[in-house]
Amino acid sequence: MPPNWLQQLQFTLLPPVCLLCSHKGDQQRDLCQVCYLTLPRNHQCCPQCGGIFDMESETLGLCGQCLSKPPAFDASYAPFIYQDAMRHLITTLKFGTDYKNARLLGQLLAEHLKQCPDKPDAIIPVPLHKARYIERGFNQSIEIARTVAKELDIALDLNSCQRTRNTPQQTRLTAKQRRKNIRNAFAVVKPISARHVAILDDVMTTGSTVRELAAVLKKAGVGRVDVWVCARA
Repeated sequence: MPPNWLQQLQFTLLPPVCLLCSHKGDQQRDLCQVCYLTLPRNHQCCPQCGGIFDMESETLGLCGQCLSKPPAFDASYAPFIYQDAMRHLITTLKFGTDYKNARLLGQLLAEHLKQCPDKPDAIIPVPLHKARYIERGFNQSIEIARTVAKELDIALDLNSCQRTRNTPQQTRLTAKQRRKNIRNAFAVVKPISARHVAILDDVMTTGSTVRELAAVLKKAGVGRVDVWVCARA
């Protein structure tokens, strides 16, 4: 559907400007074509967890971890690698409250997700604990998800899941510590009618958070759980 007249007016009066180099934005995004082409793509990855493969292969099978310990989620979509410009966009959103980054990240993720064969019934952003939300003032996953939901015309579910424990930040923890830290941190607090949902987060590192949330959703009766993240570390 073409942009409506309000959008046309907005782009005329406030044309998009690249968030990375300040040049003119391209395709109604706050990103120029040159910077867009430099974003690190996650082309060679595990189809289930999105883990980055070290070597290129024509036949991409599951990684060793997904073969030995399959996660509760069924597939992951992580179009970018968490480095360089993509790391900058995510970290300045999360820790610098650069809200404009959320719209751009949502647009970039939605563009990739349009290729997905099966559209979920609902998007569930990874919830923050109430105390962390008050401290930070926003949930970056929700802000990104708003744009994705609008672009793809998918329902946004912000009420069915809660983070029941105010867990320490995962950033400086080892993989083992992350798994222990996030255990039993989520709960489904309202019945979920959707049979197919997508968990949305900004970045996936070890996958501990989305593994835990996906397991809770499956236990609550959800049939298929995908993971959508802007970048994979």
